Order: sequence, then structure tokens, then C-alpha cells
Amino acid sequence: MQHETHAEHAHHHTAHAGHAGGADWRTAAQATLHCLTGCAIGEVLGMVVGTALGWGNLATTLLAIALAFVFGYSLTLRGVLRAGVGFRTAFRVALAADTLSIAVMELIDNGVIAVWPSAMDAMLGDPLFWISLTVSLLIAFVVTVPVNKWTIGRGKGHAVVHRYHH
Repeated sequence: MQHETHAEHAHHHTAHAGHAGGADWRTAAQATLHCLTGCAIGEVLGMVVGTALGWGNLATTLLAIALAFVFGYSLTLRGVLRAGVGFRTAFRVALAADTLSIAVMELIDNGVIAVWPSAMDAMLGDPLFWISLTVSLLIAFVVTVPVNKWTIGRGKGHAVVHRYHH
């Protein structure tokens, strides 16, 4: 019985691996979508709050980045805690799983908005605010998928989280 469980576990990991031990694109996209969800919640909330309060671009961007990390880590933390892991371990898992992914996503997302003409000055009622934010998050997703594929293929990033889902 123990051998069967081990074999199923090994098969599950093999099914998520690509050639030469790397992660497949589907797994990387799913991990990136998870990251995008937390980043988007934090990013949108930060941009909305900063813009509504009339904060400057730097303060609004810093708030959005901080909240992207908070929400990104929180989503992972919630899932790992549900698996019965203690808070300290779950927090370390969230940091290991999400830091690079969130950092890349935020760099790309905020970089796109920074270079998009007038996007930094758009207000909540301006279509440009929502269009530039949506497009920047989509570009960040596309750029971050290969990063997550690379880290998962090496047993890092979201691969760390999957150890606690079994």
C-alpha cells in the first residue's frame, strides 16, 4: 500500500514535469495565474486608493507594490495553512514560492505603466487608467510564465507550495 502511494505521488510529479525535469507550460501558467490574482488585487487596490486620495505617482505605486506582495503572499499562505502547516513554516513557504514571481510581475507591470504615455496621470474615471492597468498586468503575466517555469523546473518557486498539497 505504501509503495502504491509513493508511485502515485511520483507519477503526479512526473505529469507536471516537462523534458529534462523541467516544469511544463501549463503548470507554470497556473502558478503565474495564482500570482497574478494576488498581484492584481493588491495592484488595483493600491492604485485605486492612492489615486482616490490624490497621492502622487510614487506614493501610489509604492502602495500598489506593497499591497501586491501582501495579497500575493496571503493567497499562498492561506492555502498552505489549510494543509495543516504551522504559520512560521507556511510563511516561509509563501516567501519561497512567490517572491521572485511577484517581483518580476510588479517590475513589468509598473514598468509598462511608467512608460505608457499619460497612464501615470490617469484618474479612476479615465478609460486609460483601467486599460493601461489591464494591459500591464497581461504583459506581466506573459513575461512571468517563463520565470515560473524555470523556477518550478528546479524545485523552487511554486514547486515548494505543491509539496504541501499532498
